[in-house]
Amino acid sequence: MPYVTPSDALGGKPWPNPLWIFGYGSLTWKVDFLHAEVENGYIQGYHRRFWQASTDHRGTPGSPGRVVTLVAAETSTEHVWGKVYRIAPEQVEAVMAHLDYREKGGYTMKEVQVTVPDLDQTVSALVYTGTPASEEWVGDKETIDEIAQVIATSHGPSGPNCVYLFNLAEAIATIAPNDEDDHLTTLVTKVKAIQLTMAASQ
Repeated sequence: MPYVTPSDALGGKPWPNPLWIFGYGSLTWKVDFLHAEVENGYIQGYHRRFWQASTDHRGTPGSPGRVVTLVAAETSTEHVWGKVYRIAPEQVEAVMAHLDYREKGGYTMKEVQVTVPDLDQTVSALVYTGTPASEEWVGDKETIDEIAQVIATSHGPSGPNCVYLFNLAEAIATIAPNDEDDHLTTLVTKVKAIQLTMAASQ
């Protein structure tokens, strides 16, 4: 079977010009690609959820970690904050090849509209997101306590799963200090409590 990249979901269409990439997970804090511009922004009609298994970054095939994906919200007033990056035309091919490999673990790609307050405009951007069709999709099968337990105890090639969670929470708090992400902050509290319990038992 030929290797399928996340951007193959676009059906071979040319890259948009300008090309913007919206990041709502590790792309908010682990920026290992060239970009011409970066802005804070949000998309409406979605939740950010730790509903995606990670076997290549924050876990292993035998013990998957948990990372975020986008889940459709019931109302358009719900929103997800993140960062949106504009990629220079001469860097598009190299950057997208890099990101496709980085986000290969169960993600696909689609287009979203990102509201960018500092630019007073909305930009069309591409985003990596999981889907229920992916083997890495966990969905709502786990309680928040079960997700926290996995995050607190999982490690992968990119490091501890809890570091991913804590870095993301710190980034979002900086991006949108007046906007509460209950799922994210609840997991931080629960994972830290698990870590204290684990440390006390040693």
